[in-house]
Amino acid sequence: MFRRKAYNRLLAWKRNGGGTAMLIEGARRVGKSTVAEEFARNEYDSYALVDFTRMDAEFRQTFLDMRNDLDGLFLYLCAALGVTLTPHRSLVIFDEVQMFPQAREFIKHLVADGRFDYIETSSLISINANVRDILIPSEEESMRMGPMDFEEFLWAMGEEALARMIRYAFESGVSLPDSLHRKASRLWREYMLVGGMPQSAAAYAPARDMAAADRAKRLVLKLYREDIGKYGGLAAKRVRAVFNAIPGQLAKHEKKLVYSQVEKGSRSRDFMTAFAWMREAATVNLCILAEDPSLGLALSADDTVVKCYMADTGLLSTMAFSSDGPSLPDVYRQVLLGADGVNEGMLAENAVAQQLVAVGHDLYFYAKSSNIREERMEIDFLIVRPYPGRSDETANQPHRGQVR
Repeated sequence: MFRRKAYNRLLAWKRNGGGTAMLIEGARRVGKSTVAEEFARNEYDSYALVDFTRMDAEFRQTFLDMRNDLDGLFLYLCAALGVTLTPHRSLVIFDEVQMFPQAREFIKHLVADGRFDYIETSSLISINANVRDILIPSEEESMRMGPMDFEEFLWAMGEEALARMIRYAFESGVSLPDSLHRKASRLWREYMLVGGMPQSAAAYAPARDMAAADRAKRLVLKLYREDIGKYGGLAAKRVRAVFNAIPGQLAKHEKKLVYSQVEKGSRSRDFMTAFAWMREAATVNLCILAEDPSLGLALSADDTVVKCYMADTGLLSTMAFSSDGPSLPDVYRQVLLGADGVNEGMLAENAVAQQLVAVGHDLYFYAKSSNIREERMEIDFLIVRPYPGRSDETANQPHRGQVR
């Protein structure tokens, strides 16, 4: 398993001493189940993995029938899963809990019982539809987990020392030595192509095999497109249209989504349901226009004007560089070498958006239109942060990739 920052969040939750379950939310294939199970193996004497994508109707009905008999329910889980659970030393994982909402609702009583700790994972897909008729438990913390950020990618590539040096340089305001800067730049380009999906990184890491990484990414994209058809409902057609249009929109100088180019004659309001679904599925990162670049960006947000980034830049690279034109190995080689002729800026901007989201920022941009060329301007990303010299003052500062 790759080292993930979510693990430390789980450690902090466990140290708090119980009283809540932890819900890990995120897109499919970002590693939620893997980190939950790794945490269970390392931090508990034993654990039970209840994967609701595999549990049959009999299991689910038995679970429902025994909700008033917790002693019997725990005995049943142990027998059905072939595990031993020890009070106060074992963990129960409800994997893909959105597939069985009643289990999530029952977390309230399981946490109150106090015998075991509980982690839930959810892929967000259709989760809103699945919770309409249940009471969301207040005894539930939640954390978002996305693809690996650049620091996690460095860990996965065995570059922990370089990651520490980059962090030190950033926090200290010093420059990296030229040799390390060149190495970090090369790895950043690799990250833009491989991305942060664990399957892609795992395929790439052993032999730096870009073709293997690309095959892994295509499987993830296939799954995402299948999910759109399966769970997208009435919005599926427009979700698919936006999803497929992302590379073309980002390749342009003007990266704001032009609705009429996605669907002829359409307007922003026609896509609100599609955007809501894509946000829920966590497959994209939406960047919203802030009309006033001052404190309270959300107050001046115009959610009809958006830039739509892929949640993972590696997936974007696979979508963007199709079989048309130069072969994929040639394109990837050009990106790694920094050669002209490849729209590297599209990948870099998407990767910056991915890093900002990974550290908890909502995405906003600012644009000023004018008939006078010199008066036009656009700031790709706006971040609110304190002035370094005044603890009582805060200002918006535009940053292009200054993340950690």
